[in-house]
Amino acid sequence: MHQTTIPETRTLGADLRALRKSRGITLSDLAEALGRSVGWLSQVERDLSTPSVSDLHEISAAMGVQTSLLFGHAPAPAEEAGYIVRRGARRPIGADVEGLTEELLSPDLTDDFEVVHSTFAPHSAVPAAKSRPTQEVGYILSGQLDLRIGERAFTVGPGDSFRIRGELHEWANPYDIPCVALWVIAPPVY
Repeated sequence: MHQTTIPETRTLGADLRALRKSRGITLSDLAEALGRSVGWLSQVERDLSTPSVSDLHEISAAMGVQTSLLFGHAPAPAEEAGYIVRRGARRPIGADVEGLTEELLSPDLTDDFEVVHSTFAPHSAVPAAKSRPTQEVGYILSGQLDLRIGERAFTVGPGDSFRIRGELHEWANPYDIPCVALWVIAPPVY
């Protein structure tokens, strides 16, 4: 019988390292922002030291992510770890924007991209246009969404896809039903 080696399970430390690197933050800069030593932070990223809940709040604030992203390591069966994310084990992510719920579909944040499930509530909109140093492709599963990418305005619906390459963009769902979309974002930003 052929046995397969299960790869190392991704951990909180690996996710923290991937987040830090995706933002171009050095270990020294983050340690300084946290008022901690580089050695301590390095040990956290290598899973040799466990940060406290207040440490995680400070780390998430310094990196601009929801703290819930760092707490969301739901245990998975060994044969699924790093491969499968069950519906009930998705990690909530994203900015705290009223009317937007985002969940990480990727097993962790250590790949060159991330896949996100977004639900835009009826009659919701992002408060201000934003840009980020990413390439993103979205695919609408249900509902409709109004997008402004740069100076161009679009309405997208089920089966439509779109791309954003670091441009200023904003969204609105002025419709009576939720809009559900899948996003592929590179590099990971959550």
